Amino acid sequence: MQFPESWLRALVNPPLSTDELCHLLTMAGLEVEERRAAAADFSNVVVARVLSVEKHPDADKLKLCKVDAGAHGQLQIVCGAPNVAPDMRVPCALVGAKLPGIEIRKAKVRGIESFGMLCSQRELGLSDDHGGLMALPDDAPIGADIREYLNLDDTLITLKLTPNRADCQSLIGIAREVAALTGAPLTLPAIDPVAKTIDDTRGIVLDAPEACPRYCGRIVRGVNAKAPTPDWMKQRIERCGIRSISALVDVTNYVMLELGQPLHAFDDAQLAGAIHVRMPKAGEQLLLLNEQTVTPTADTALIADEQKPLALAGIMGGEHSGINDATTDLFLESAFFTPTAIAGKARALGFSSDASHRYERGVDFELQRRAIERATQLIVDICGGPSTRVGPVTEAVSPEHLPKRAPVRLRSARTVKVLGIPLSADQIGKLLAGLGTKVERQGDDFIVTPPSHRFDMEIEEDLIEEIARLHGYDNIPAPPPTAQSAMLPLPEARRGPMAVRHLLAERGYFEVVTFSFVEAAWEADFAGNANPVTLANPIASQMGVMRTTLLGGLVAVLAANRKRQTERVRIFEIGRIFRRDGAGQPVAGFDQPLRIGGLWAGPVVPEQWGVPTRHVDFFDIKGDLEALFAGQALAFEQLAHPALHPGRAAKVSLGGTPIGFVGELHPQWVQKYELGSPPVVFEIDLAAWLAQPMPVYREVSRFPAVTRDLAMTVAKEQPFAPLLSAFRSVAPDIVQEIRLFDVYQGKGLPDGQKSVAFRIVMQDTERTLEDQDVEAVVAKLIGVAVEQFGGALRS
Repeated sequence: MQFPESWLRALVNPPLSTDELCHLLTMAGLEVEERRAAAADFSNVVVARVLSVEKHPDADKLKLCKVDAGAHGQLQIVCGAPNVAPDMRVPCALVGAKLPGIEIRKAKVRGIESFGMLCSQRELGLSDDHGGLMALPDDAPIGADIREYLNLDDTLITLKLTPNRADCQSLIGIAREVAALTGAPLTLPAIDPVAKTIDDTRGIVLDAPEACPRYCGRIVRGVNAKAPTPDWMKQRIERCGIRSISALVDVTNYVMLELGQPLHAFDDAQLAGAIHVRMPKAGEQLLLLNEQTVTPTADTALIADEQKPLALAGIMGGEHSGINDATTDLFLESAFFTPTAIAGKARALGFSSDASHRYERGVDFELQRRAIERATQLIVDICGGPSTRVGPVTEAVSPEHLPKRAPVRLRSARTVKVLGIPLSADQIGKLLAGLGTKVERQGDDFIVTPPSHRFDMEIEEDLIEEIARLHGYDNIPAPPPTAQSAMLPLPEARRGPMAVRHLLAERGYFEVVTFSFVEAAWEADFAGNANPVTLANPIASQMGVMRTTLLGGLVAVLAANRKRQTERVRIFEIGRIFRRDGAGQPVAGFDQPLRIGGLWAGPVVPEQWGVPTRHVDFFDIKGDLEALFAGQALAFEQLAHPALHPGRAAKVSLGGTPIGFVGELHPQWVQKYELGSPPVVFEIDLAAWLAQPMPVYREVSRFPAVTRDLAMTVAKEQPFAPLLSAFRSVAPDIVQEIRLFDVYQGKGLPDGQKSVAFRIVMQDTERTLEDQDVEAVVAKLIGVAVEQFGGALRS
């Protein structure tokens, strides 16, 4: 909603500067989106009268003009405008004037001195029109400053209104707000009923009262459609962003801007019989004023006569029944269309209109008769003459379909509790009175009946919000919260999630945060989940389910980086996943576990001359997991997972309990999501990491370590993790490390067998180990391999 400040101040003029006024409106919920000057900055331009025009002696297209500039005397000015004529009043830029992009100096033009410049609208920065001089009215005062005469120091204010404040889609609505906020007197235009001079009427039939419960119409005959629009009206509507078309159209637009009631004028000669508000017939079409032919849907109301459709109700008029310069008799329409009947209809047709914008938000349903009287008054004053005759207002109304304004009880105690500020019942009553509501006081409570122009006052909380607005959000104190608080215990033996963030960051990972709402396809691809937790009201169609794995978000981040030619990506996320329980219901609270997810893609190290390029593999990210659980023995067992490559995926266990998985992404998903080289990923329970004990000091032995290599043959299908776990379970304290360093399959081994070689490091902190100590350990490990896994010592 754009409007000139001068028009608003003609209705209500509080003692506030422009900046203060804009701040007041914004803090009252009417956000000022933009404010700008009504005209470009220029100076020293006055109203001048052309006294004479002669041909330039040395130029065919130039003219030598003598002009009267009032107190600045008579000036000789060379001018090339085609429309310059004697006795014409025009803007004259004096010597020394500063116009947009130019400064006026005394100059010689083809040998003739020129003392100024006669200006077009373009040269003053008022419009792009440069076809000729800007013609001023014959009564323009000679010598007057053009900025003062045309009110060019005005400010254009644009409000970014929320849909619930349809009452502020008019100047009177905004003025009503300013008056309520400041207490300044409100000066409304006098709207007196125009007396009828003829009895001509046109019948009105509400065939669709649910779409149009009130319709007012009036016939006005003998108007002059060619009458010029007064400058004051033209200036106001153009500064509101509406182009001036003709006096009759400008009047309807002016009333809409002033009162908030859209109007439409039909050429009465083009109408046949009564006016009907009805739904369209099958296949019915209508040519609109924007030259678009539309086929209205079954739920789009039409204005029609007895023979044909005339307009899309509340949206736009038809081309064939509209007014033109030949119109002498018109039928003026002022109606109330319900918001539900208009909402979305114009957008569905690919355009918008000022009328539909207001109707779909809500127009005052008691305003129609006042608006048609105001429009009639202006039409008679501007386009009327001796032959102008005005008929009576015809009104059709369906009371049961009009909006109802139910009284709302407002409790003073509730208001104080919600707002947290001390307000007396008298203060609340005074604020309510400024809203134009009907208020009945019952003790400290108020029974408030909202006015017809407010569609957003239905419950007590709406009224409390109004009290807060009128009291002023700036006047509501914001004290810091006070409460008795105690520092929560933080056991030294436990670490928090921030510690794991630091550990991963130190290993080159970057943290990402992705949505818990994901695509259903991600759940199917990365979790094999065909029954995820579905959102009843997703914020977007591609965010319709709750995730049960972090992989989808990590892969999406990788895909976005790939599109930006980022080859090396190392990222992690700590977030919740959401699973269903055995009964198929979403689980809550502690059953929505926090997980740590990681992804590594691209080269292991940045490209350089000293190290050959190698892409990350399973064992690189496995090493990161082992570093994350330093001091704890993780077990890795082969795993079949829908997101991971068969044979390059493992289940991760700690102390015999599964805590997550690690592996290379399945080639199918690498191709589907256009990831290039396959990334490796992991996902584990955060709780498992948090449960780790803190590292403790262990004495460093002064005695030498003893190393033994143990090669065993086992079945080719035997996983490594159970074998290592069995060794660790029986190893005495002197065993410091058991590590696999070689796997061999091939010549020299029995069929179906493989050789696995372990390096065993033994050391004591109190003495040097002897041979019998070492041999006892080796024998125990061999025994475990033989008894539990059918292994044999390789010779």
